Amino acid sequence: MNTKTEPTLEKKAFGLWSAVFLGIGSMVGAGIFIVIGEAGVIAGNLVTFSFAIAAIIALFCGYSLSKLAVRYPSRGGIVEYLTHGYGEGVFSGALGVLFYFAQLVAIAAVCKSFGTYAATYFPTHDNDLLLNVFALSVLSFFVIINFIGASIVAKAENLIVIIKLLALVIFTGIALFYIQPSRLTLDNAPTSLHVFYALGLTFFAFQGFSVITNSVEDMKNPENTMLKAMTIAIALVTVLYIAVSLAVFGNLSLATILDDKDYALAEAVRPAMGEWGFKLIAITALLATASAINATLYAATQIGYTLAKEGNLPEAYEYHIFNNTEGLLISALLIVPMILLFDLSQIASIASISVLLIQGFTHTGHLFKIKETAANLPCVMAAVVGCFGAALFAISYSSQTMPHIIYYILSIFFIAFMFEVVNRLFTHRVIQKQIISRHHNTLKTLKAINSNNLKL
Repeated sequence: MNTKTEPTLEKKAFGLWSAVFLGIGSMVGAGIFIVIGEAGVIAGNLVTFSFAIAAIIALFCGYSLSKLAVRYPSRGGIVEYLTHGYGEGVFSGALGVLFYFAQLVAIAAVCKSFGTYAATYFPTHDNDLLLNVFALSVLSFFVIINFIGASIVAKAENLIVIIKLLALVIFTGIALFYIQPSRLTLDNAPTSLHVFYALGLTFFAFQGFSVITNSVEDMKNPENTMLKAMTIAIALVTVLYIAVSLAVFGNLSLATILDDKDYALAEAVRPAMGEWGFKLIAITALLATASAINATLYAATQIGYTLAKEGNLPEAYEYHIFNNTEGLLISALLIVPMILLFDLSQIASIASISVLLIQGFTHTGHLFKIKETAANLPCVMAAVVGCFGAALFAISYSSQTMPHIIYYILSIFFIAFMFEVVNRLFTHRVIQKQIISRHHNTLKTLKAINSNNLKL
């Protein structure tokens, strides 16, 4: 008996800090190096308050997801929780497919950001071909890493996250000494309503926290580890985002941020450290975006695997290659055309709203199972209100530049719904829950023990 137990324990790749690093790796990257400029355009120097409010929503969501993850431990994460909240039907299946697609769009956006920063080291940095080559190269690299296995993902996250956090803390700290307090005054700030308009983007900067739940089956002692890892990861990222936003808006004018929103943090270092500081921050951006790709790709392929296993995606996702599944390869192939063919700015905005809505539906479904999870009702309700509220504000603001955004979002839901329906018709499979009730598990164990006792 002992010889069988020990190898199982050795396979648990994620301890507390490995899980924390996985969450930070997924959050930090898109948040600082992509979102902060876009959110700053909306909220100006009030973006710090938007990050703070988004962090509060993220903490409530993290609490809800942690309770769900411990109660229903599955690599599928949100996909699994949707099936328990809404049953094994088309609605939960369509939401799962939508969430999976949104994850792939997010990875494509971060790959594109990596390519943009990498291209700045070349004279023709505005060359789309060069940008796409770098974007595809980093995607290919982390596909290989993920094929090797979960323990490699954890080890890579530990190293990359430590390096980029040290760099960001040092450079942000230096930039804070050079801020001009007049830039942070409220005299020229937009109305407070813009703080809420920017919530969609600032929450999207945190949305990688859900990745931690996908590692639950590879986690040591998840009952004690999951909520701690979730809280620590979100808290650390919150401090970092607020410090970065103060450094950026204290050093740069809004006009400069509008012109250089893709390089806002790097530009904020120029007053203190000059061109070489810009280049060093660009290197940090490469590490940050690479880390986000690494962490999110791990989660997205696990979602693909679970959807296939449950009957939501084509059966090819189930086939194993090395230590992972063919779903990893298919996921990567779906990301490639997004990198090559599309302008991802509007698509990423729609994806962020979609993720907020899916989070909202997930926590609403949690309300139906709250007795099983023993979660705190007001905390779960706060997650529901926060997600749907942020989504409504984001839609309201985005409709000013994209008048048909509501139709785009409805179209995405419709496509996911039809994909689910058609796939069910052809595969004749029905989504099933991976995790059954504890009561049923207990009865099953007792029956097995009784059976063995009778044999003895």
